[in-house]
Amino acid sequence: MKPARMDSARGIPALVPALVVSLAIPFGAARAEVPGGPPTFSNPLVIDSPFFPFQPGGMKVYSGSDRGTKAEVLDLYLTGTRTFRWNGQDVQTRILREEAYEFGELVERSDNYFAQADDGTAYYWGEVVDNYEGGVLVDHGGSWLVGGPTLPSDPPDTGNAPNPALFMPANPELGDVFKPEDLFPIVDETVEVVNVDVDVITLAGKFDGAIAVEESSRLTPSTELKWYAPGVGVVKIRARGETMRLEFSTLAQPQDD
Repeated sequence: MKPARMDSARGIPALVPALVVSLAIPFGAARAEVPGGPPTFSNPLVIDSPFFPFQPGGMKVYSGSDRGTKAEVLDLYLTGTRTFRWNGQDVQTRILREEAYEFGELVERSDNYFAQADDGTAYYWGEVVDNYEGGVLVDHGGSWLVGGPTLPSDPPDTGNAPNPALFMPANPELGDVFKPEDLFPIVDETVEVVNVDVDVITLAGKFDGAIAVEESSRLTPSTELKWYAPGVGVVKIRARGETMRLEFSTLAQPQDD
């Protein structure tokens, strides 16, 4: 799951007023209580995780630069769902569509699938990725799904993950380590909570009580910092040569002070 980019000249100018402990450590956080077995999903479509809420029909927009290139992000919280067969049960998931634009040109679109377990932990069930060059679809690199491709629209080379990955603990704490993506060499990501109770200022306003996480991967030597604010999710992203900040959101509003 990558931050998408979008130029406001391509599709949303009127809407802008000015996106796991690995199952190698089964279904738990490295620091916190590790559940005794696989998670249960009695009501998986209700994703009210404080730092990763899902609001069907919602939207978030980010803007910034990537190595000097004007970049913007469009996150669409779709109302549709997708069902995965896992551990003897059918689990419905929410779909977060991310679109990446550079200088107004679409470079990536991905559909990302999430469900929340009964203990409040958000799990990642994979993504289907479309990569573009010059406005032309070139490949689906980075695609993976629990159970692999099962729909006619799924790329045939989609990676087959045996289990969903822990995306956001129910109560993330300083020092937590987890893996939202763990299907090397297709995807690989390790996350550590490196700060808590942080105030973050963005183009959309000031957000209090955020957590900061550092993402690393065996696929790249670089790391990335993300700030998640309560009630809204990611509000800021910083990596070498790249900075993205939340510009507009239909989710929780920032603080007034």
